Amino acid sequence: MTSPAGTNQFEVSATVVQVQSLRYTPAGIPAVNLVLEHESTVVELDTPRSVKLQIRAVAFGALAETLSRQSLEMVGRFQGFMANARNGKGVVFHIQDFSKT
Repeated sequence: MTSPAGTNQFEVSATVVQVQSLRYTPAGIPAVNLVLEHESTVVELDTPRSVKLQIRAVAFGALAETLSRQSLEMVGRFQGFMANARNGKGVVFHIQDFSKT
């Protein structure tokens, strides 16, 4: 179901800097929590700006199993959506697809 306000799609090139152990939800679905780090230069108001950030991320199902086996420092392009964290503190990137770069 989509929101009448628009879409929620997020895509970023990033490095995997933390991967927690594969876990299973109460429904038995594989899940993995990760931390991704992105660094780039973007132009804002005609001025180059250095951007460096870390993003908390989560993946479920077969994608979680695949990502849980990736090595740290793996660079990839990640696609998905943003959602509130379950504890209400910040946002979490829900990864729905990725490819190594």
